[in-house]
Amino acid sequence: MKSKFDIKTVFTTLAIVLGIATTSAQEVQNYDQGFRLGVGINGGLPLDNPYDFNLGADARLQYDLSQKYSLTLTTGFSNMFVSGDNNDLGYIPAKAGFKAFVLKDQLYLMGEVGAAFAVTNGYNDTSLLLSPAIGYATDKIDISLRYEHFNDFPVIKNDVVKDGLGQISLRLAYGFKL
Repeated sequence: MKSKFDIKTVFTTLAIVLGIATTSAQEVQNYDQGFRLGVGINGGLPLDNPYDFNLGADARLQYDLSQKYSLTLTTGFSNMFVSGDNNDLGYIPAKAGFKAFVLKDQLYLMGEVGAAFAVTNGYNDTSLLLSPAIGYATDKIDISLRYEHFNDFPVIKNDVVKDGLGQISLRLAYGFKL
């Protein structure tokens, strides 16, 4: 039996293959990877004595891997205020993190890990710093709520000095593409 290729069959097959390829190509959207910089202010409520509140400022460099995932580097200066004659605790955080947008490319979850370098009033400790966060970001504004745990900063529990300070902090920031 002789095999014949009908020109109509060849063109139909080619049209179907090109149609599938074109449809698949339209579903893939290119995302412009790049850097963003955010400058923010922070207010925190320490969960342990002797600290009353925390104020600070930071800068966050963000590299967008995709529309949903980013890497972050954050630093700045914050101060834990203490009432009375006790010394405040000022520190410089240095954190690296991962941010994942989970809802409409605006609501995100983020985790950061790094160190907090004490720099004021005779404190010379460096503490491990862990910081999970939830936030909302637009093209310019970023608002986040986070928990921070300082593994090696002193706290007073039952009149005994121990290590392990926790705080809840709110960050308001302005961001832009670099």
